[in-house]
Amino acid sequence: MSAAKRTLAGLLIFVVVLIAVGLYRTAAFPSKQLSGVPVIQVAVAADAAAERLAKGIAFPTVSNQNKQDTDRAAFIAYHEYLARVFPHVHEQLILEKPGNLSLLYTWKGKDPSKAPVVIMGHQDVVPVVPGTEKDWEHPPFSGALTNGYVWGRGALDDKVMVQAILEAVETLLIQNHQPSRTIYLAFGHDEEVGGADGMKAVVQSLKAKGIKQVALVLDEGLPIAPGLFPGINGPTALVGIAEKGYLSLELRVDGEGGHSAMPPRHSNIGILAQAIRRLEDNPFPLRLTPVVKSQFDYLGPEMPFKSRLVLANLWLFRGLFMQTMSRSPRTAAFLRTTTATTMFNAGVKENVMPTRATAVVNFRILPGDSVNAVTHRVREMINDDRVQIREVSPPDEPSPVSDTHSQAYALLDRTIREIWGTPDLKVAPLLVIGGTDARHFSELSRNIFRFTAVQVESAADSGRWHGTNERVLIREYAKSIGFFQLLIQRLENL
Repeated sequence: MSAAKRTLAGLLIFVVVLIAVGLYRTAAFPSKQLSGVPVIQVAVAADAAAERLAKGIAFPTVSNQNKQDTDRAAFIAYHEYLARVFPHVHEQLILEKPGNLSLLYTWKGKDPSKAPVVIMGHQDVVPVVPGTEKDWEHPPFSGALTNGYVWGRGALDDKVMVQAILEAVETLLIQNHQPSRTIYLAFGHDEEVGGADGMKAVVQSLKAKGIKQVALVLDEGLPIAPGLFPGINGPTALVGIAEKGYLSLELRVDGEGGHSAMPPRHSNIGILAQAIRRLEDNPFPLRLTPVVKSQFDYLGPEMPFKSRLVLANLWLFRGLFMQTMSRSPRTAAFLRTTTATTMFNAGVKENVMPTRATAVVNFRILPGDSVNAVTHRVREMINDDRVQIREVSPPDEPSPVSDTHSQAYALLDRTIREIWGTPDLKVAPLLVIGGTDARHFSELSRNIFRFTAVQVESAADSGRWHGTNERVLIREYAKSIGFFQLLIQRLENL
C-alpha cells in the first residue's frame, strides 16, 4: 500500500472514530431532570389574594435614578396597607425597617442552632416612561382585575413576590405553623437603583444580630416560561445560581469651546465619540464559564439531536457553539462581559462648541472578570489621555456561583415541580445577566438562588418586565403563593 493510501486510510479511521465517539457521547448525554415528583394542589383563595395584590399595585412605589425624587409617602402608605391585610404577619413577626423604607420581618424558628433562611422580594418598581401611558390597556397603577389577570406595575416585578410570600406566611401562621429554623422576609425599597440604601442595610442589620451563615437566600429571577430555549417548547424554570457584576464608567472630555464657525479639528464630542467607538469595536472576548456550562449540561440533553450532539461534544464543537451563541445579543451576553453606552451629554446650543462632553458606559461583568480588570481594559482600549474615566456609582463584582448539587438547589427543584410539574417541565440553573438584591448576601451564604415563582404564557411576556402592560395571571399568582407555602414547610430538609 502506498504512503498516500495509508494516509487516506488513517484519516478515514480517524473520522470514523471521531463520529463514533461523538454519537456515543450524544447517546450517553444524561438527563438531569427529576422524575416521579407528584404535583401537589395547594388550596389558595385566589380571587381574594389577587384583589389584595391589585390594591398593593395601586401604591406608586417608584424608584427614580435621582433618589431625592422618591415618593416616601407612597412607600409608607404601602407599609400601612400590608399591615392591614396581613394582620397575623404583623402581630406575630418582628418588623424592622432598615434604610427607613425597606422591610425586614423575623419569624423565629424553634431551633436557634439552625442557620436561618432569607426569602426576598422588592417593593419598588421602575417608572413608567413618560408618554407611554396611552399604550397600557389599563393604567399602570390601577391594579385592574380583568380577563383573569392582575394588571399594573409590580404585577411581575416584583410586588408579585412580596405579596405572594406574605400571603403564604399569613396562611401558615393561621395554621399555627412554626418553622424549625428562623426565617427572614426581606423586602428592599431601592432594588431598581442598586439596593445601596435598602438591602445593604438589611444585610448590615443581619450581621449586627450575629448572623454569619444563611442556609438559603431566595430572590427574584426569571419566571417559568415556554419557549425560552430553541428546541425546548415546553415550560422551563431557570434558577439563577450566579449573576454578572455591574460597573458604570463615566467618560469625560473637557476642552475649549467657542463658536461653531471656527471649530477645532477634533471637538470634545468627536474625541468622546471616538473613545466609545473603540470600546464598541473591541468587545470583551467570548468565554464559556462553568456556570453557563452547567446551564447547558441541564438543558442540552432535552434538546433536539443536532443541538444535543453539539452540547454533548463541546470538546469538538466549542468553536461552533461559541459562534452560534455570539450571533444574538441575548445569547452573547452569557459569554462575555458586555459593553453598553447608555448616556451621552454635550452641548447646549446649535452654534456653540461644548466645553464638556460626557458619556456613561455600563458593563455587565462575566464571572471570572473583575471590576479592576474591566476598568484597566477600558483605559487600554481608549488610550487617550484627553478622556477622563471615573466610576459613576459603587460597582459590584460578579457573584459567587451557588452549587447545583446542594440540598438547597434540590429543594427548589423539587418544590417547583410539585407546583408547576408537567411532563415537559424542565428545570435548569442560570447565569443571571441582570442584577438583583441577592448579590448583597454573598458574604453570608453559599446558597443564593434567583427565581420568580410564577409562570407566564410565553417567552414574549418577558418584554412586560419594565415594559408596558405588565400583568400576572390570577391562577399563576395562586400557584406562587402555594409554592412559598410548600417551600417554607420543607425548609427543615436543608
